[in-house]
Amino acid sequence: MITVHHLNHSRSHRVLWMLEELELLYELKRYERDPRTMLAPPELKAVHPLGKSPVITDGDLTLAESAAILEYLLERYANGRLMPAQGSADYRRFRYWMHYAEGSAMPPLLLKLVFDRVASGPMPFFIKPVARAIANGAHKAFIGPQLKTHLDYMEAELEKSPWFAGDSFSAADIQMSFPLEAARSRAGLDQSRPRLLAFLERIQQRPAYQRAVERGGPALPTA
Repeated sequence: MITVHHLNHSRSHRVLWMLEELELLYELKRYERDPRTMLAPPELKAVHPLGKSPVITDGDLTLAESAAILEYLLERYANGRLMPAQGSADYRRFRYWMHYAEGSAMPPLLLKLVFDRVASGPMPFFIKPVARAIANGAHKAFIGPQLKTHLDYMEAELEKSPWFAGDSFSAADIQMSFPLEAARSRAGLDQSRPRLLAFLERIQQRPAYQRAVERGGPALPTA
């Protein structure tokens, strides 16, 4: 049986959601972040050397990285579901978005998270103005413009079709969910981009998405 080594408030939510969409049986092994550092516990390193989530085990296989896990589940268990026909234009879009999510969309979101913590984290009072100035400068010069570019790009792409890989829901939409939920939570995704908000509303109404939340909690902390 597949075991999901699940870290709260992490990309692991996408793996649970994928398994629920495929209606596969799986075991959930939960890990909790350190409430002070928000890092994964050291126990995860016993599963995978990087000590991060998501990680699954399936028999003798141990596999990390969201896209690799979703692609493995598609190849092993999906029987053609949740992906366009290979060789089609939609399939090429599907492969693109499967890797765009972490390769292009997530880096500026992670930079924003890091620099926000630099600006607001505990430090000696005489260093705070310098740290805030550095963080604000990074945001204005690079992070903010990059976030706007990517959000505008994704908004425009959803004008072509309701889902990222065409007219049908696919695993690419599962993979894209995390950066978009992160953008709404902490990077200014709002009513100015109605297609992206409509996409988030559609995915969160899916029964499999809701079952994943029931079993593993939300992908990100709720306000």
